[in-house]
Amino acid sequence: MSQIHVTTIVNGDPVEYLCEPDETVLDVLRDRLGLIGSKEGCGTGDCGACSVTVDGRLVCACLMLGAEMQGREIATIEGMADGDNLHPLQRKFLEHAALQCGICTPGFLVAAKSLLERNPDPSETEVRYWLAGNLCRCTGYDKIIRAVMDAAAEMRGA
Repeated sequence: MSQIHVTTIVNGDPVEYLCEPDETVLDVLRDRLGLIGSKEGCGTGDCGACSVTVDGRLVCACLMLGAEMQGREIATIEGMADGDNLHPLQRKFLEHAALQCGICTPGFLVAAKSLLERNPDPSETEVRYWLAGNLCRCTGYDKIIRAVMDAAAEMRGA
């Protein structure tokens, strides 16, 4: 198979890469671009550990092909913080101890950021539904939900 040349934007920066036709976005991010924050939990789109946004839409990076990213914009967990300044969601996950092993955490953070960009004042039920595609086997979900609700309030200035 011949490799495919792709030009895209990743976390606001123009990026070019070569990939095999069958490589997923997750493979490209981790193996070709060195962005190892997104994790492979299942490889079937069931756990959300590899959540990224593509053109502002939340997707599982294990289900999309790297070749499909031509001309698109990808946002990953590596793009959340501003240098050493953590995003409010990242800070609140730490404050609320909403992480343990860390496999699911990047996906939860990317998904929660996607929610708060669409709905800055979600109800607890809305947060739970939005994050239903992200699975955690360590923390339970209450600390994660509290962290997202607290970050939402802070970001609104409440």
